[in-house]
Amino acid sequence: MAQETWRFDTGSGKDVSLYVHIPFCASRCRYCDFASNVAGRSAMERYVDCLLQEMDRWAPALSGRVISTVFFGGGTPGLLPPPMTERIVDGIRSRFDCGMAGEWTLESNPEVTNLDRARQWRSMGFNRLSLGLQAAQPALLAMLGRRADAQRLLMAAEAAQRAGFGNLNVDLMASLPGQRAEDLLASVDIAAQAGASHISLYALVVHEDTPLGREICSGALSQPSEDEDRDMFEAACGHLEAQGYARYEISNFAKPGMACRHNLVYWRRGDYLGLGASAASCDGGRRWCNVSGLEAYCRRMESGAKPWDEEETLSELDQAFETLMLGLRLTEGVSRVAFKENFGYDFGVRFQPMLQRWIEAGLARMPEDRLMLTAAGMDVQNALLVELMERMGL
Repeated sequence: MAQETWRFDTGSGKDVSLYVHIPFCASRCRYCDFASNVAGRSAMERYVDCLLQEMDRWAPALSGRVISTVFFGGGTPGLLPPPMTERIVDGIRSRFDCGMAGEWTLESNPEVTNLDRARQWRSMGFNRLSLGLQAAQPALLAMLGRRADAQRLLMAAEAAQRAGFGNLNVDLMASLPGQRAEDLLASVDIAAQAGASHISLYALVVHEDTPLGREICSGALSQPSEDEDRDMFEAACGHLEAQGYARYEISNFAKPGMACRHNLVYWRRGDYLGLGASAASCDGGRRWCNVSGLEAYCRRMESGAKPWDEEETLSELDQAFETLMLGLRLTEGVSRVAFKENFGYDFGVRFQPMLQRWIEAGLARMPEDRLMLTAAGMDVQNALLVELMERMGL
């Protein structure tokens, strides 16, 4: 395969964030539609070998670029035996310039997180740990197919803190069948009790081809109504803010200075390279995604072929819309000045009638340079984006 197919545009000179996908889990959750596999040690070793081969191919293309953040996602990266994780970390450090990478995140689950593993991860350079709880109630956890309860989360968090992790995220879920407002608030309390500096609160996305999705689509289970869901989420937001967590993105809350730097790269349309099965990459005006199957990915790498099939070149109009779409997920909003520097016009002027309607309806604010959605606007962001797409001619 010609080396020129492995290019990462360097014209911007910006930093690059690195995402590493680890597609292994101890078991598959009943709601999960991600690229994950229940596999043994030999499959893991083969996959690590393929990751290192992919790094080899990318290293020349990223010469002169600086890695700003590293994120091991999955799957359950914490399930990988530490020596394999260390091979990947060493591979990254030996092939890329990681001198500016101040945030190294590893996702794990409470049941595989203990003091010994946490110490090993910390010694490798990881300084941010993300633990999946999803809910604190046994009945909800059983419905989701989760293996760890709230007590196990607290034990894992204590182990992480003893190992030196001062930056801990806990994932929670809303919009669950049978979930009540008091359930969601209790889950928030457990995450706070665990010492989380960051809490992600995502709404359940129903995938029809998962066990839970089939039960919901058949009517065997039902999610909270739209009004109930909104009321529960607003109560959770208030509860989080009362405990010192500021909402900085639609689904993410952090203590001061603890927002996830890696995810901010996505929302601010920075450059990122994804390694591994199903990993996505973007270098500004171009993006691509590796094949999702574990076997398909490994065969591509072992044969010397590139692991993705197609690249998408974004038009200037597409890039402008994505800048607004992703930026409006953040409470900081979008800068009119920066947008004009990139795209040649002031969206506050061009879309003034539409934005004025949003402001008068209490859905947005536009103080000085920035456009930002209010909490009410974030609740209906999808509808606002449809209107924006129509206004932009997409």
